[in-house]
Amino acid sequence: MSVSAVAAVVERELLKMRRQRGRLLASLVRPLLWLLVIGSGFTALESAHGPSNYQSFLVPGVIGMTLLFGGMLAALSTVFDKESGVMRMLIIAPIAHYWIVLAKATGAMVVALVQVLSLLIVLALLHFVHPPTSLLLLAAALIGTALVSASFGMLIAAWSGTVENFATLMNLVIFPVFFLSGSLYPVERLPTILRTIATANPYTHGVDLLRHSGLTDAGGAAFAISTDLAVLFGFSLVGLLTAAIRFESAGSSESLVRRLAQ
Repeated sequence: MSVSAVAAVVERELLKMRRQRGRLLASLVRPLLWLLVIGSGFTALESAHGPSNYQSFLVPGVIGMTLLFGGMLAALSTVFDKESGVMRMLIIAPIAHYWIVLAKATGAMVVALVQVLSLLIVLALLHFVHPPTSLLLLAAALIGTALVSASFGMLIAAWSGTVENFATLMNLVIFPVFFLSGSLYPVERLPTILRTIATANPYTHGVDLLRHSGLTDAGGAAFAISTDLAVLFGFSLVGLLTAAIRFESAGSSESLVRRLAQ
């Protein structure tokens, strides 16, 4: 029954994305702007001092960006459900609340993966990527990064009562997470304090794992594959458990209100 509930929530998120076609277009335009405009600008700037491979270095970063923005924005539907009353019905339903969190996180993760697969097709047509050295490693990198992004989104949604609160908190989280990740520059070249923050950032390890997969020849991986996998899935587990505890607390409050109202 709980697995069916998860599947139903994922299907609902995919149908919602299908109706919002501009959302899919935006998920392609944002990374392509970084890659083609900003990447070209930095390449031109560095070419005066020698050959540059910055655009190739940037490819895993813009793939990670799509997963990060896609996963966190998809989690916004949880807040919409809170405001519309759908979440209240889910919380008081006879299923464990961690299934609700798992279902919403899975839906956000699947939406992000659909967006990034579309981007990979475009990047392949533009000859920015080639077949990876390991499809299994690429799959682990995409799923792990999407799951971390969805976990960030669910953590924010768990403490957001309105869409405005979610937007404010998301902006406070998403930009430091992205810029301090190694998406745009090598982690090992950052100043010590920033390098320490970037190392502790779970999203950094998603981008690093994408570099390990060999989609481009730029390289630049800073951590071991085992470290990347441990951080990605370890943070996701802790993040989703924390969100589930928060929803459990909210569910207890809802039940108390109902009993008092009777």
